Amino acid sequence: MACYSYSSYPIFLFSFIVTSSFIVANAGNFNNDVDITWDDGRAKILNKGKLLTLSLDKASGSGFQSKNEFLYGKFDMQLKLVPNNSAGTVTAYYLKSPGASWDEIDFEFLGNLSGNPYIVHTNVYTQGKGDREQQFYLCFYIDGRPIREFKNLESFGIPYPKKQSMRMYASLWNADDWATRGGLAKTDWSQAPFTASFRNFNAKACVWSIGISSCSLNPTTKNTWFSQELDSSSQRKLKWVQQNYMVYNYCTDTSRFPQGLPQECTNKN
Repeated sequence: MACYSYSSYPIFLFSFIVTSSFIVANAGNFNNDVDITWDDGRAKILNKGKLLTLSLDKASGSGFQSKNEFLYGKFDMQLKLVPNNSAGTVTAYYLKSPGASWDEIDFEFLGNLSGNPYIVHTNVYTQGKGDREQQFYLCFYIDGRPIREFKNLESFGIPYPKKQSMRMYASLWNADDWATRGGLAKTDWSQAPFTASFRNFNAKACVWSIGISSCSLNPTTKNTWFSQELDSSSQRKLKWVQQNYMVYNYCTDTSRFPQGLPQECTNKN
């Protein structure tokens, strides 16, 4: 279906929810919470730690990561995506564990030609295996609205990302070989530098340090998030988004999986 960005500077509040556990609240300040990992001056922390900007030019992009590792939690971030003609650029926000058999939960915002909608490209990796892409047009009010659910089906032999601690990462980079219209729309470097902004990072999560979870040190900690789940209202919202704004779903791509769809796609539990 056709849809259009409602603003040249869309701001989205995204939440990751990674399984259920006790949680510890962490109010956000980028000076305290993150490290700039690659930038050569292209990343800036401003407004006394309340705002972080990443820039991309033809030479390089930029990125940052959380100082802490987390095991279970809820992670909020407000993003202001690259405005105007951002074709070819990708603004990424994700959680990832280290190692060859890593877990990862991805949101990648694919740039657009002016007037066309942004697309959010999502993926889930468990023990180094991904190929679970779903894509959505971002032309609806998304804050607080679920767009994807990955169920725990460990009882059926499907790994679930709950055993490896992960850091939060964000980056802005060039991917015009695939990001916009399958690579047909290239980055217009005359528009550079491209800038994306981040604010209000908030991790309500179990901090992982030296093999110990902060939640195990304080098992009596309680929070309303502890029992959060997709209730019937949230399930209806999820279904509405997937019916109206889903661009791609690996669970329906039979040509990609000629030997049969992945088990999590066909399991009805």
